[in-house]
Amino acid sequence: MLRRPYDKKEMVTYLLDYLIKENPQFRAIDVSSDLDSQETLLRALLNVRPPMAVSSGFLDMQDNYLQLKKAERVVVFLNHLRPIPTDDRLYVWKGDITRLKVDAIVNTANRRMLGCFQPLHDCTDNTIHTYAGVQLRLDCYKLIQEQGHDEPTGTAKITPAYNLPAKFVLHTVSPAINEHLTPIDEDLLAKSYLSCLTLAEKNHLESVALSSLATDDEVHFINENAARIAIQTAKDFLEHSQFVNKIIFNVDEDEELNLYQQLLN
Repeated sequence: MLRRPYDKKEMVTYLLDYLIKENPQFRAIDVSSDLDSQETLLRALLNVRPPMAVSSGFLDMQDNYLQLKKAERVVVFLNHLRPIPTDDRLYVWKGDITRLKVDAIVNTANRRMLGCFQPLHDCTDNTIHTYAGVQLRLDCYKLIQEQGHDEPTGTAKITPAYNLPAKFVLHTVSPAINEHLTPIDEDLLAKSYLSCLTLAEKNHLESVALSSLATDDEVHFINENAARIAIQTAKDFLEHSQFVNKIIFNVDEDEELNLYQQLLN
């Protein structure tokens, strides 16, 4: 006899129960009966979960839940976007990069490549790991273990995107900057973008969404020089690319959107 599909409440209950039983320090948590509160708690527990083995049953339930969340959050297809008037290979789009259905999205990673462990933090790294699933952190952990050291600034790694609409995630460690880019910062920033695009080319990917690597997640300052570097690096790369032919500049703020539109047009 076939079992009826789990509803969201049952999925969340299963996942919370697993995570709480898995970690003794969570067993005193008082779980609300409200589904929204339960989903918030689930995200928080997933954010802090270390990269360790997990059961196939958990992965199946998590994947079903995240596929449901993906549908709820509304996937944005490339053909929903309009390229800039002067170059049909380039786009600028304001929105959540984890909703884009493209070949690859770029994640601003930390040197350990493990994602943001701050519960519910509103950064791209946290959001990507949240909606991809625990497999992403496990993959990143394995990559760092294999190379034997933290990820250098300006380089990039590629992983599957799992439950995201995109096919792959390109993880790069960009320079830690303030409002004024130094020449070293500018060089490392260009290398970060170039490393991501080169990795996409190596894997025969066609469409890449570049997050704003030099936009601070805490204070949201926008740096015009950083935008110019992103645009110039992308344009130069496209002149010699055989596979990458669509680049989307993903932004979070209206000010940044206007800046990219002005520079691109």
